[in-house]
Amino acid sequence: MAPPPPSATATATRWRAATALLVLSLLAAPSSAIYCDEDDCYDLLGVSQSANASEIKRAYYKLSLKHHPDKNPDPESRKVFVKIANAYEILKDEATRGQYDYAIAHPEEVFYNTARYYQAYYGHKTDPRAVLVGLLFILSGFQYLNQCTTYNQAVAMVKKTPAYKNRLRALELERSGGVTNKKKNQKQMDKKVEEELSKELELEIKGTEKPSLWNLLGVRFILLPYTIVKLLVWYGCWFWRYKVKRAPYSWEDAAYLTQRALSVPVDAWSNIDELTKEDLIKRRLWNKSNLDSYFTEMRKGYKRRR
Repeated sequence: MAPPPPSATATATRWRAATALLVLSLLAAPSSAIYCDEDDCYDLLGVSQSANASEIKRAYYKLSLKHHPDKNPDPESRKVFVKIANAYEILKDEATRGQYDYAIAHPEEVFYNTARYYQAYYGHKTDPRAVLVGLLFILSGFQYLNQCTTYNQAVAMVKKTPAYKNRLRALELERSGGVTNKKKNQKQMDKKVEEELSKELELEIKGTEKPSLWNLLGVRFILLPYTIVKLLVWYGCWFWRYKVKRAPYSWEDAAYLTQRALSVPVDAWSNIDELTKEDLIKRRLWNKSNLDSYFTEMRKGYKRRR
């Protein structure tokens, strides 16, 4: 009588168990193999795991004399020499040897052992300052590329506006003395003239600045000590002039206080006409009472206009 076929549940259980064993075997094998591949570092040198530093050193020198390429030209011997040299580099250092012993004792901790291995072999060889400089260089490159792309897109959009075309036409008439060219190749000439005249027009695009190396993150980081010293000097002069000597504010400093009191961005403040700036500065809005009165006046004017 034939045995009954296994149930679906039993088959699935056996399948999961086999898969788990396979995954564990794949993960556990590389845990110590990352040091000496599939070989055991101690076996390569012919010493036990309890051997001291002197025994490991003597074993390495003995094997290196036997398998060194200058002593033994056999290609297989060269491969053996590379293996024993790698094993000695691992076992001669107490730190890496301890990590290797831990990997042998805990083969299931694959990711932890792998991280310790790469940290030991590559972490100390990389200067953190070089990493920081490289990171700043890469970030600055992307930043400059983004600035160029954003600015070029903004310029392309502005050149499509009627206002830009009118300014270009006015500049063309000014250059030609008010005479327009009516030749057949007028369209081609217009393109050439447009390219030449567009270089003379200064485009002021709000929210977009021309790409500048001075605004890059790397350059600002390099100039950070200078910026800090300059800021401290500025604050010192400000304190001495206006807090100690009680001198009246200069026009530039009064404008700065007004802009800061109104929380107006620098670009927006620069676009305000001079008469409006003069009126705002005369109000001395950096004083809280004056600022409150100004806001009250603005709200009343807004309600009247409504």
